[in-house]
Amino acid sequence: MASVIESKKACSVNPLKMSQPLGATLAFLGLDACMPVMHGSQGCTSFGLVLLVRHFKESIPLQTTAMNEVTSILGGYDNLEAALVNIRNRSAPKIIAICSTGLTETKGDDVDGYLVTARKRKPELADTEIVYVSTPDYVGGFEDGYQHAVSAIVRTLVKPLPVSAQQITLLPGSYLSPADIDELREIIEAFGLSVIVLPDISGSLDGHIPPDWRGTTLGGTTLTQIRAAGASACTLGVGEQTRQAAQALQDIAGTPFEIFERLTGLAVNDRLLQKLSVLSGQPVPAKYRRQRSQLLDAMLDSHFYTGGIKVAIAAEPDLLLAVGSMLVDMGAELTCCVSTTKSASHALLPASQVILGDLEDWEQAATDCDLLVTHSHGRQAAQRLNKPLLRIGFPVFDRIGNAHRRLVGYRGSMELIFDIANLMLDHVAHHHPGDWPLTPEALHAASSVAPPTHPH
Repeated sequence: MASVIESKKACSVNPLKMSQPLGATLAFLGLDACMPVMHGSQGCTSFGLVLLVRHFKESIPLQTTAMNEVTSILGGYDNLEAALVNIRNRSAPKIIAICSTGLTETKGDDVDGYLVTARKRKPELADTEIVYVSTPDYVGGFEDGYQHAVSAIVRTLVKPLPVSAQQITLLPGSYLSPADIDELREIIEAFGLSVIVLPDISGSLDGHIPPDWRGTTLGGTTLTQIRAAGASACTLGVGEQTRQAAQALQDIAGTPFEIFERLTGLAVNDRLLQKLSVLSGQPVPAKYRRQRSQLLDAMLDSHFYTGGIKVAIAAEPDLLLAVGSMLVDMGAELTCCVSTTKSASHALLPASQVILGDLEDWEQAATDCDLLVTHSHGRQAAQRLNKPLLRIGFPVFDRIGNAHRRLVGYRGSMELIFDIANLMLDHVAHHHPGDWPLTPEALHAASSVAPPTHPH
């Protein structure tokens, strides 16, 4: 069990944390025909939009209530009503999803009350579902905003229905890519089960050329599917962040749930397949037995390059647990772990401590490490320390294909292992081309080479 230490610095330097409204927006982008709205200033929305576009390399539908100095003081009802009516008239979304920001939360806007009034004053909004979630960006982080948004979707739109024995609901964590969701859907459907993914960014952010253009999201979980989640026989959640929404589904529809703390690695995927076999009454398909064997072979082939290495990792709690645990499974040592917010996931991490801090804390503690793991904002630190960087999480804006990277299932775990091993191979080959066969000492020596100096 890792002890959690909070950084006591007066300010954040090179922040690791992304905000709650941004995490909520990602969840809303997984709903079909949806228009996410940030209730705040235009700058809040513009900043989030830039990060989402750079990460996914896609156009992102995202609107704002455009609060200014006067409306922030007097209250944002008029801006919110105008935004709802304009969005409804121009884009005709089936769902308008609103998340608050630090500006309107500090003012204390009663958004729930505003929505009741707006529906009475504007009857044309009757054909549009509206979901609201409180996500002040001065507390919590990306993962918190995501989990609150998914819970708000469930509590607003799901109603109890007669149980369909062959239907399950999958709640993916915020760190899962579209390819991860596709992988899990394929695994579940291989057992003859039908699955409702909530939310489903594999339909909206998977990097496809849309057949038409709408002002809203193109793909994702439909309103019909969201409502049908009340009929599922079971809920499966990936990551501790999904527990709140799974509990909401149980409260509303009586749906039992099971949370998988991660689905990266061998034992956790064995557990998933056993669970699906019990739910479906079907044996595990032969192709997954073969994939399991392939993963074991990949672990055997790669452990020469990961065994004994020291790793510095900085990520949101559930992603930290997933990737960090896989590294430990491969013989690595987590000597520096930095995260964003408190989470039950930290208690499961195979490390001595977790620092709730920023990328400056991570860089300072990583000087003796062999491998760095974080998102793209850690690239300058990796250059300064002259160490290999595995990019994970959000945002990753200096690599292509984020929608198609996998971390889950036997295949995703195998791909992650190969990425790590190949990073270490490349690093040693560059700095110590004569060191063969590789040893932990050679790997550490390569990571201890002073970074090159460049004339100004």
